[in-house]
Amino acid sequence: MELLRFITCGSVDDGKSTLIGRLLHESKLLHADHLAALEADSRRVGTRGGELDFALLLDGLAAEREQGITIDVAYRFFTTDARRFIVADTPGHEQYTRNMVTGASTAQAAVILLDARKGVLDQTRRHARIVSLLGIRHVALAVNKLDLAGYSPALFHAVSGEFAVFAAELGFVSTTCIPMSATEGVNVVARSELTPWYDGPTLLRWLESVDVGDTADGPSRFLVQWVNRPDASFRGLSGRVLRGTLRPGDRIRVLPGERESTVDRIVTMDGDLPRAPVGSSVTVVLADDVDASRGDVLAAADDPPGTADAFSAKLVWLNETGLLPGRRYLAKIGARTVGCTATKALGLNEIGPADVHFDAPVPFESYRTNRDLGSFVVLDRLTNATVGAGMIDHALTTRTLHRQALTVDKRARAERNGHRPCVVWLTGLSGAGKSTIADLVERALHAQGRHTFLLDGDNVRHGLNSDLGFSAADRVENVRRIAEVAALMVDAGLIVLVSFISPFRAERALARGLVGENEFCEVFVDTPLAVAEQRDPKGLYRRARRGELADFTGIDSPYEPPEHPEVRVDTTVLTAEAAAAEVLAGLRALGVC
Repeated sequence: MELLRFITCGSVDDGKSTLIGRLLHESKLLHADHLAALEADSRRVGTRGGELDFALLLDGLAAEREQGITIDVAYRFFTTDARRFIVADTPGHEQYTRNMVTGASTAQAAVILLDARKGVLDQTRRHARIVSLLGIRHVALAVNKLDLAGYSPALFHAVSGEFAVFAAELGFVSTTCIPMSATEGVNVVARSELTPWYDGPTLLRWLESVDVGDTADGPSRFLVQWVNRPDASFRGLSGRVLRGTLRPGDRIRVLPGERESTVDRIVTMDGDLPRAPVGSSVTVVLADDVDASRGDVLAAADDPPGTADAFSAKLVWLNETGLLPGRRYLAKIGARTVGCTATKALGLNEIGPADVHFDAPVPFESYRTNRDLGSFVVLDRLTNATVGAGMIDHALTTRTLHRQALTVDKRARAERNGHRPCVVWLTGLSGAGKSTIADLVERALHAQGRHTFLLDGDNVRHGLNSDLGFSAADRVENVRRIAEVAALMVDAGLIVLVSFISPFRAERALARGLVGENEFCEVFVDTPLAVAEQRDPKGLYRRARRGELADFTGIDSPYEPPEHPEVRVDTTVLTAEAAAAEVLAGLRALGVC
């Protein structure tokens, strides 16, 4: 039987959980033990004076029952004679937008509820926009709680008319408005005599009949998730058919790239298949021994998807720490993980367009065409936590840059210089002593005949970074530029000293990742804030305390100390000369000098 995934969403207390509970009850889909538990819970914590409180079937969290609201996403599976269903009951509060996005990400249809007495609210419009953004094209507007408005047809038509005008701008394929009372069961499963003026479908009838289309038609797309090689005699590509149907004899192209081959076999534990329809998880054996690995896509050779590394996309930010333009994150698209940056600043639960740049080209299709190849999740590079989600609109360019091979490389330059190159990255609060220590280290290295260069934070802001301020986004870009410059200097065979506050671990991790192993020495100039503020050689802390300097590190902007630096110097017990000696000892341990 066909499976329909749908969500319920709407503003707080519009009756989402009650509606799904009523739907399950009136469809005779509740087991006896579920019904008994519901009766007991309704007497104990219900809100309907001992009558069945259907919301309790879905509002399982203690906080939800105490507050009478939905916080988490509750999933329920049920079946009728016409279809199988998975419903995601999603929260209504704006602060739980990320939960709603999670529930909608796999849905094919949406039921948006509103209280007929309140009409179309801002949150109703917000949820409709999110539903549209996430590619859901079929919407039922459940105009709920009409029992509290005397089942007024005039009120229903006014509300549904207002929503229809708004929804026309969102690109929905179909919008159906249904008058109902979830608590009384009106037009949920059966047509009610209380709304004789309504001749449309009940909610269940709409769910059973809505045509959400299929991805079975169209060019084949197969995502490689694993290279299956149990022994030397067999090599297959295991994964899932994302679109179309795959058959032996089909000519395919391996993306990214231009390699082509033919499907020789479609293998499963139960034997070979003559075809693999959309949704199938199978192992594909190719006729040729072409190079393909996890994350690649096998596509119809005569109609492949595009490949690009820069996109116009919609982003939904799901983390308390906001998205910073220029900060490097990880993007997981399909089964491939690549580095990425974005051009948009977003806060928790915010949604907006952005240009997104990946470190490597990936096969893609627009989100409206193919959710699997058109969506990606954004991960924090340090914690691997999911912090955002993206939906691709289109590629910004299909041109991919390639590095030019050079005859004189880093190794040749290092041999000519007579020492290994390295980035010596000094980080710490303003006034910690970074510049003084860096200067002493460079003087010692220079006296030894080492080829060096010192990049000082203040000096660089007079030239290369003179266009940047001190906001979080500007600080990210400030360090990104210096990290790239330092990496170029390492390619030149130099020992480059970098003296920057560089308050964020993510950007320091970026700088480390731009050079080779044992070519990065992080030096934490560890000075407590009170000590640094007492020194205050430039008077910056005093100005920050007076409110003359905004976003000053340590005062109103955070500093994230290194967790595992190569060298840590405590300037409360070490002189600048002793601290410099510690840094030089660390470089000797790395084999730099």
